[in-house]
Amino acid sequence: MTIHGSHWGAFRPRVESGRLVEAVPFEGDTDPSPLLRSVPGAVHAGNRVTRPAVRGSWLDGTGGRRGADPFVEVSWETALDLVAGELRRVHAEHGPEAVFGGSYGWSSAGRLHHAKTQLNHFLACAGGYSGQVSNYSYGAAERLLPHVLGDTAPVTGQVATWDDIAAHTDTVLMLGGFPAKNVQLESGGTGDHTARLGLARALEAGTRVVNVNPVRSDAPDHPRVDWVPVRPGSDTALLLALMRRLDVLGAVDEEFVARCTVGDDRLRAYLRGDVDGLDKTPAWAAALTGVPAATIEGLADRLRTGRTLITATWALQRAEHGEQPYWAVVALAAYLGQIGLPGGGFGFGYGCVARFGATYRTFGTPAFTARYNDCPVRVPVARLSDMLLHPGEEYAFDGAVHRYPDVRLVYWAGGNPFHHHQDLNRLARAWQRPETVVVHEPWWTPTARMADIVLPATTTLERDDIGAASGEPWLIAMQRSVDAPGEARNDRTIFAALAERLGVADAYTGGLDDAGALRAMYDRARRSAAEHGHPIPDFDTFWATGHHRYDLPAPPPPYAAFRRSPSAAPLATPSGRIELFSATIDGFGYDECPGHPTWLPPTEWAGSATERFPIHLLSPQPGTRLHSQLDMGPVSTESKVAGREPCVVNAADAAARGIADGDVLRLWNERGETFVGAVVSDDVLPGVALLATGAWYTPLDPAADDSPELHGNPNVLTRDVPTSRLSQGTSAQTVLVEIARAESPAPYRDPHSLPAFALRGARSAGGGAR
Repeated sequence: MTIHGSHWGAFRPRVESGRLVEAVPFEGDTDPSPLLRSVPGAVHAGNRVTRPAVRGSWLDGTGGRRGADPFVEVSWETALDLVAGELRRVHAEHGPEAVFGGSYGWSSAGRLHHAKTQLNHFLACAGGYSGQVSNYSYGAAERLLPHVLGDTAPVTGQVATWDDIAAHTDTVLMLGGFPAKNVQLESGGTGDHTARLGLARALEAGTRVVNVNPVRSDAPDHPRVDWVPVRPGSDTALLLALMRRLDVLGAVDEEFVARCTVGDDRLRAYLRGDVDGLDKTPAWAAALTGVPAATIEGLADRLRTGRTLITATWALQRAEHGEQPYWAVVALAAYLGQIGLPGGGFGFGYGCVARFGATYRTFGTPAFTARYNDCPVRVPVARLSDMLLHPGEEYAFDGAVHRYPDVRLVYWAGGNPFHHHQDLNRLARAWQRPETVVVHEPWWTPTARMADIVLPATTTLERDDIGAASGEPWLIAMQRSVDAPGEARNDRTIFAALAERLGVADAYTGGLDDAGALRAMYDRARRSAAEHGHPIPDFDTFWATGHHRYDLPAPPPPYAAFRRSPSAAPLATPSGRIELFSATIDGFGYDECPGHPTWLPPTEWAGSATERFPIHLLSPQPGTRLHSQLDMGPVSTESKVAGREPCVVNAADAAARGIADGDVLRLWNERGETFVGAVVSDDVLPGVALLATGAWYTPLDPAADDSPELHGNPNVLTRDVPTSRLSQGTSAQTVLVEIARAESPAPYRDPHSLPAFALRGARSAGGGAR
């Protein structure tokens, strides 16, 4: 069998009579993902987009409403002419700022046919566009860490390896735990899942783990794992109290702090209450976190005894004031003085994707590079609705003032904003404002349904590509295995045809077909690998073998050189050292992100819960799909409860509301409502509920504003406000709701059905409510 790659791992496609019948895990994978079972069902799903389609009301110029109107299937020639014509018109009448090139990076593990990169390249060749910066995953950290540490390496690069942890670490303080479901995933894919087994190895070697988390099951069930249940959004208060306890005990590593940091005098004054009159003691934190003061004191004693590593998941910073817990993690690690030691210090991202804890590779990764975009407008991804609703309005971002563009055309390929974005009812209203929305999609996703022109795209199984991820030792030959359904085409083929119509074909393709572009991309990576002393085989040998694994040496501990000599190996901060107080951030004057780690109560959390909305809703990543990908696959559909996304409710909260396993529940707040299936558990803290992201957004009435959502998408409830003006990141984890049993029968609409077609032919209308 050939080999293929995916975000959830490498596999060998078993094809019978032209259909993929099984994704057989790659023999080199020691811990393959069960998500592979969903691949055949996704490739051959009944809701594939098989012909270009145009929203009927847009086509005849009568307006209508995106998401509600029937589509008309058209020829490729007609569709391409329409898209090219709209791009010409908008550029001529409004300039490149009026074209928004939207997408997100998880569309494909393949590096050539990566939809976002190809979209950006095409639009840059075609005259420019308004683009995006930052990300939903770790946007707050991405902007904070360069001010504190000089770069984003602790959240994007090398962290302490599992081997170092097993050999050296006595205690891992895990804020947010280690959700094993997340480490089956990696952007670009992997040939071998090592993270879950790496943690198991460390536990067996004697490392103890403290899971500071509202959720017990986000860490292994193991005798050396202790659960410290903490109220969501209060982690910063706990970290500040731990620092204050070390200060009281005289256990701060004063030599390290003096030699390797700046600004401790400002932070220490805040901890002691000199600034606001509040001594940040364990008793102070206990009232905020729900963690007893004695537990906090005991935790401080444990951390200062032996080698300690402090970690935090990305989810912690996807909340209002999300910069603060990350900054506090760095400060606590600095107080302990073990930054730069094997198995000590801090690291972010363990339990978020597969690569953390492995050896990070910075060279030899095949990748397609988009042409530079001459249009200077870049909007933070989490400000999508604000951009559409408030053209021309000023906003602050990382110390500068920007202005939202007046977007007339949205071009989206390879992403699903009706999964990623917050307050989807608000986004649905904002989405009506552009004049034209163009989407490439393999499936009739919620975003495709909200488009004017939908162009059918292939899946990875229907084209050749190379899977590769920085930080991963594997390169995977993603070999085409099945034919595309209907008239679906590769994104690169679609963009090449549009580029021909716009007179920029040579700029877009560089004179290379797909096979030539793939080979050129690999050859660049091969030269890079050779320059770093790691030769890889020529393309033909690699393609015939199907995979290559780099033999990488063990890396030094992060910040080891800096620890030895901050003057010889300074950080890229203004001081060259770790900034416990940042004069730069302080100078921005953002009261929601001051110059040192600070406790700032979230707007919606346990401390502000009301009788009306008493439950803090967390929206973790799902274990049954990647974001919203594979939602129609069997692993995801079999997890549904009464056809809805399962919602985990604490047993006491369920009993108070008469809720039992399997009930259909209604979740609501002032922003929206959704229907879910009940899962009752003691693994979640009372007053907290869990509803994973990614269930396909399915409004009861797509023609109405603020319609109830029927499938369990938590982002109809989340707040579309930034973490702070520093990062403008998402604050999806800061939300209160109420929960009750739904009236029977609860409304339902098939989330994976086809939309309605005005000229159906062999098509059928989308599923109706019942």
